[in-house]
Amino acid sequence: MDLTEYRNSASEKARISDLMRLVPAQGNSALDIGARDGFISRLLADRYSTVTALDLEKPSIEHERIQCVKGDITALDFPDDSFDLVFCAEVLEHIPTHLLEAACSELARVAKEYVIIGVPYRQDIRVGRTTCNRCGKISPPWGHVNTFDENRLSRLFPGLAVVKQTFIGETSEGTNPLSSALMDLAGNPYGTYYQEEPCIHCGANLTDPPARSLWQKVLTRAAFIGLRVQKPFLAPHPNWIHQLLRK
Repeated sequence: MDLTEYRNSASEKARISDLMRLVPAQGNSALDIGARDGFISRLLADRYSTVTALDLEKPSIEHERIQCVKGDITALDFPDDSFDLVFCAEVLEHIPTHLLEAACSELARVAKEYVIIGVPYRQDIRVGRTTCNRCGKISPPWGHVNTFDENRLSRLFPGLAVVKQTFIGETSEGTNPLSSALMDLAGNPYGTYYQEEPCIHCGANLTDPPARSLWQKVLTRAAFIGLRVQKPFLAPHPNWIHQLLRK
C-alpha cells in the first residue's frame, strides 16, 4: 500500500483529524500501539515529552522524542500506569478474537490516565473476503477478524469511563448469508487482494484470484442479484468509532 496516497485521501484525513481532536492537549508520556511508519507517533510527539512507538516489528522512526520498541499488545513489557496516554487505532480489529480481552486489559493496565481507541464501526467482515491461493481458506478483508460497536467496547474496557465518543464517515456496505456463501463458492473474486495483510490461516501473501470458471461466474452473478435485492434495506452507519477513555 502506498501510505502517502492513503494518508492524503479525504477519508483518512478525516479519521486522523478526529482522533487527534480526542488527544489531551499535552502530557509527559504516550504509547502508540501499532505505530507502523510513525505518522501518529510524530503527531503525538508535538504534545507529549516522550512517545513510545510500538509494533510487532521494531519501527524505524527518527525523532528525538520518539523511542521505538518491538512488542506484543497482548503482553506489554511495561509496568502498570506507565503512560499518560495509550493510543490504539487500526489495531484491535486485527487481534485474534481469543486474545482480544487480554489485549484490551493490557492497554488499560499500562495507561496512567487516558486510552484512545479507534476501530471500524459495525463492519460487515463478510464483504470483500479473500480466498488464499496457497491454502484455499477464506480470510476477512484487511485481516479484520473482529467487529465492534459501543456495547462491545464497553465490555472490553469495563474499568474505564468514556469521556468522549465520536463517529466518522458513512457506509451502507453489507451482505447477507446467501450472497456471501455464493461469493465463497465463486472463489471471492472481488476480495481485497491488494491488502498488505497476509492470509490469516497460512500467512501467505495474497495474490490475485485465478480466472473464474463459467460456473463460478454464474455464482458471482447470483450473489450480486442477492445484494441488489438487499440494498434498499441497508441503513447507513458510520465507518469508524473513536473513544477517549479515562481511568
